[in-house]
Amino acid sequence: MSVIVYQMKQIKKLLTRRKFIAHVSKAFFWFTTGAVFATFLFTSFTFIIFEKINKGVVYPGITINDIDVGKYTPKEVEGLFIKKNEAIEKTQFTFSLEDNAATISAKDLKFGYDQNLIAKQAISLGRSDIFLSNISIVSQAYFYGLSLQPAYHYSEDALNKILIPFTETVNKEPVDALFNFQNGKVLVFKPSEEGKAIDIEKVKEDLKAQFEKVLFKQKPQEIAIPISVKTLSPKIPTDKANNLGIKELIGTGTSLFQHSIQSRIFNINLAAERINGVLIAPNEEFSFDKALGDVSSFTGYQQAYIIQNGKTVLGDGGGVCQVSTTFFRALLNAGLPITERYAHAYRVGYYEQDSLPGLDATVYVPTIDLKFKNDTGNYILVQTLIDPDMQKLSVFLYGTNDGRSVTLTQPIITNRIPPPPDLYQDDPTLPKGVVKQIDFKAEGSKVSF
Repeated sequence: MSVIVYQMKQIKKLLTRRKFIAHVSKAFFWFTTGAVFATFLFTSFTFIIFEKINKGVVYPGITINDIDVGKYTPKEVEGLFIKKNEAIEKTQFTFSLEDNAATISAKDLKFGYDQNLIAKQAISLGRSDIFLSNISIVSQAYFYGLSLQPAYHYSEDALNKILIPFTETVNKEPVDALFNFQNGKVLVFKPSEEGKAIDIEKVKEDLKAQFEKVLFKQKPQEIAIPISVKTLSPKIPTDKANNLGIKELIGTGTSLFQHSIQSRIFNINLAAERINGVLIAPNEEFSFDKALGDVSSFTGYQQAYIIQNGKTVLGDGGGVCQVSTTFFRALLNAGLPITERYAHAYRVGYYEQDSLPGLDATVYVPTIDLKFKNDTGNYILVQTLIDPDMQKLSVFLYGTNDGRSVTLTQPIITNRIPPPPDLYQDDPTLPKGVVKQIDFKAEGSKVSF
């Protein structure tokens, strides 16, 4: 019985202690809540009074670029930064690209502090719709100081206007590749071309980077800003227009045919057209004669001067060797292995208009040929181009650059042989006393390179 009484006393003490703790906790809660509420009321009341005292002016403690603008009205803030802009309005900005340049003053560019935005930002600090946030900002500014980053501006219209001459001369749209392959020949081919344009965004970034530099010194300066140009990629690059490995230029050959007679010019155009668009497969040995086909009046060629039996005579297809010579130069430039090639019987002036002796190749279908081996591992496309004004022929070889490097040394001329004396032959078809020159003398030599 005594044990039960003891336990009841212990339980009673425990309950009494818990009630005490609960009372104390409740009292502490209400005390703390009351204190916080009282503090909030006091702070709010103080802030409301502080807000009325500073109505229409920037709150104390707010600085812009280390300038205390507390108690300033928005108009006074604007006026402060207008004066700072006036100090640098004679600063000259020179935008340049290569040898071209354009200059504009800070005043005309409207470059400087954005006084209106700065004033709005300064007066709005501590005046949002969030009451507690306002109290926090104003308290921080008053007790610790609050720095506001200034806003800058410039006229994009003025900048774009001064860049117009550059965009007109530089901007170029990219060109997509064209590749039309039919019946073993490329009928239409146009390699892609990268475009370019003034990088206006980069120019803007470079201009903005000058704000602090110019405005900090507060005096006129000369500022140079180089104009950046960006590359524009085509939507269809050459290597995506076909699956044959035709993606870049690997070799070029050129020659001049000035002072040619009309029939020779006609034949050059015709032969160039015949090999234009020819595809050469990997590991194939290309034959110029085979690609060209029969050369005669039956295949459209006219009579022009050719070398036959050591003499210059009229024959079908005179001028075809202009094309084979140019093709030979493209092969050399591309570093392709030439398996068969013959020089002309004697030096021909056409082939030395833009070249030293030795860089020619004669053909005579079907016996004298020009051949090479395509060892690039990809197809090679032949393209020809004639400039009628310059009377210039170009041969372009497109394929895949495998990294080979080509160095063509200057031709070395040895064993020079002077031309023989003039040879006069009787021609009964000519009137008596008339002399007609039918061939021209040329020095003989051996050329190596």
